[in-house]
Amino acid sequence: MKDSSCIFCKIANGEIPSSTLYEDEDFRVILDLGPASRGHALILPKEHFADVCALPEAWAAKVLPLAARIGAAMKKALGCEGFNLVQNNGEAAGQTVFHFHMHIIPRYADGPQMVSWTPGESTPQELAQTAEAIRAAL
Repeated sequence: MKDSSCIFCKIANGEIPSSTLYEDEDFRVILDLGPASRGHALILPKEHFADVCALPEAWAAKVLPLAARIGAAMKKALGCEGFNLVQNNGEAAGQTVFHFHMHIIPRYADGPQMVSWTPGESTPQELAQTAEAIRAAL
C-alpha cells in the first residue's frame, strides 16, 4: 500500500526526484537532503509502513543486509571509517516523517560526535522490574 500524501512514498516511487544510490522492486536508497555527514543516505521502502512496528518481517529481513551493502560501499567510495545505522520510531524518538526509513550515516575520523549518549545507572532490582514489564507485554 502507498500513501498518496506521504512525501517518502512519493520519493521512493520516483514521483519526486532524488539522488538515488540504489533501487530494487522494494526499496530506493537516496542521499539525505539534510545530511549529518557527507554521504548520509536513507533506505525507503516503496510501500508505506509508519514505523518498524508496522514493517512486515519479510521486509524487515531485507533492510539490514541492504544497509550493510550500502555502508560497505560508502567505506570504499568515500573513505569513511565506519557508519551508523539509525532508525527512529515515534515523535519522542526523533521520527519526523512517519514512513519507515533507515539512516546510513558515514563516520569519518575526527568527525563530529553524533548518535551517542552518556550511560546511566540502574539497580539490579530496577533492571529486573523493567525486564518483567517488557516480557509481560510481548
